[in-house]
Amino acid sequence: MSADHIAPAVTTNFIRNIVEADLAAGKYTARRFSGRPGPAGVQASASPDQAKIRTRFPPEPNGYLHYGHAKSICLNFGLARDYGGACHLRFDDTNPTREEQEYVDSIIDAVHWLGFDWGENLYYASDYFDWLYEFAEALIAAGLAYVDSLSADEIREHRGNLTEKGRNSPHRERGVAENMDLFRRMKAGEFADGAHVLRLKIDMGSPNFNLRDPIAYRVRHATHHRTGDKWCIYPMYDYTHGISDALENITHSVCTLEFEDHRPLYDWLNEKLGAMNLLNLPLPHQYEFSRLNLTYVVLSKRRLIQLVDEGHTDGWDDPRMPTLVGARRRGFTPAGFRLFAERIGVSKSDSWIDMSLLEDCMREDLNEKAERRIAVLDPIKLVIDNYPVGQEETCFAPNHPLKPELGKREMPFSKELWIEREDYMEVPAKGYRRLYPGNMVRLRYGFVVKCSGADYDGEGNLLAVHCEYLPDSKSGTPGSDSYKVKGNLHWVSLLHAYPAEVRLFDRLFSSPHPGAGSDGERAYLADLNHDSKKVVIAYLEPALKAAQPEESFQFERHGYFVADRVDSQPARPVFNRTVTLRDSWGST
Repeated sequence: MSADHIAPAVTTNFIRNIVEADLAAGKYTARRFSGRPGPAGVQASASPDQAKIRTRFPPEPNGYLHYGHAKSICLNFGLARDYGGACHLRFDDTNPTREEQEYVDSIIDAVHWLGFDWGENLYYASDYFDWLYEFAEALIAAGLAYVDSLSADEIREHRGNLTEKGRNSPHRERGVAENMDLFRRMKAGEFADGAHVLRLKIDMGSPNFNLRDPIAYRVRHATHHRTGDKWCIYPMYDYTHGISDALENITHSVCTLEFEDHRPLYDWLNEKLGAMNLLNLPLPHQYEFSRLNLTYVVLSKRRLIQLVDEGHTDGWDDPRMPTLVGARRRGFTPAGFRLFAERIGVSKSDSWIDMSLLEDCMREDLNEKAERRIAVLDPIKLVIDNYPVGQEETCFAPNHPLKPELGKREMPFSKELWIEREDYMEVPAKGYRRLYPGNMVRLRYGFVVKCSGADYDGEGNLLAVHCEYLPDSKSGTPGSDSYKVKGNLHWVSLLHAYPAEVRLFDRLFSSPHPGAGSDGERAYLADLNHDSKKVVIAYLEPALKAAQPEESFQFERHGYFVADRVDSQPARPVFNRTVTLRDSWGST
């Protein structure tokens, strides 16, 4: 998208206001470049049209993305889209012991699934390992970094606390030559893990812990998923992140609020390296916004791992998990997430968003897109006593009541049908409008029937419901509108329906704030909703046999369902409930 065809922002927020002010001021129209070539494509496009902004989404490939990441993805890619810029996907792969290609692949797939693309701007922090090392040597040479030989516990003890300033390490005043020698020997693999670290020399008395001589490099003899065994020292995130932004000519580095205290370090590093003519100017700036706090879920990576590893869920893609791969399997939609991100907005203040808002966004999107079908989830037989034995006929149901252009589908009708068990009561409750002896209802898209009773076994269990139909009452035929009944039931033909596995998913936790008010790291597990997954064998109308994996439908009266992308087989789809038709938690 060219700079003179900027799509208007749908909603405004403080970050968009900053972007618009920067563009209006021409802040990024003239850059001073170092002699460094920069990542492919970035510098080449930077000079003539740098009025475009550049944002980035920088996940660590050590797990699956969750709902909170969706907010960040929509924000960063949305800014670039709306202001004619570019958004980079950059993997923060600086910790080889926790990262796997599986996670890289899943993240790429999730961002694409949400509807965003980075074009040629796919990067890895490991792309910059050579430069990051070079910059570290430059900082040592300038007296701004030193090799510390304290243990991790000793470094922690020297760092002080909220009421006590930190104390200088006894190695802080090592000379440049000694620091350079030790750092190069660290790189050469002469030392064991933990023997030395490289620290930035800033201020051990700073009230900001991030400035108390933070660690820039540590020794770690581990194979990296991209660089193999080339390196045995790896940079820390705080050292890598800002430099990577600067190398890629990022203009607006948008982070969540927990990184606000890290911004002084971000600026310190880039300003020092920029003054050495090692980074392009102007430098990127970091802006923070509130992360997603969503009720009825946990978004802590540690807790998500625990849910999977301890078998509380069926894996990362369990439809109850608040991961994007789980959301996709559940039938949540990319458009629903984008609508959700737009509605919750972007602010600097933390607040809780109720899960019902996310579910409503999914309902709104699916109501527009999903064709209608019929499924009986708790079946009981309905016998039409006066319908001819062996006779069959066709009823017609609209594929979408709001989209007549989608046409109608055939629904076979016969003497015996499946209906929902809850649609019959021997002694009706007040206001009950379905089947009970003597009452008349319409079989949706079919005939009006009058209930004549029911069959029970010796223990009083309902076996079948009986009725008689009115032959001149078929929906869509002349005179059928003359029958005024209050009940309207869905059904499927017993002869033509087919049994299918249907999974009824609900919220994973029964409390809006899992673990709140209780002590202990595992307290949140006490709030697990043990009814969050129920599996039933339902009877489905024949048209659903053709459902393809990830194809969504509204099962009339029941909610929105999707053909499972993992377990569905040709002509035998398995369905997952995405969301009910209404918020069933509204009164809780």
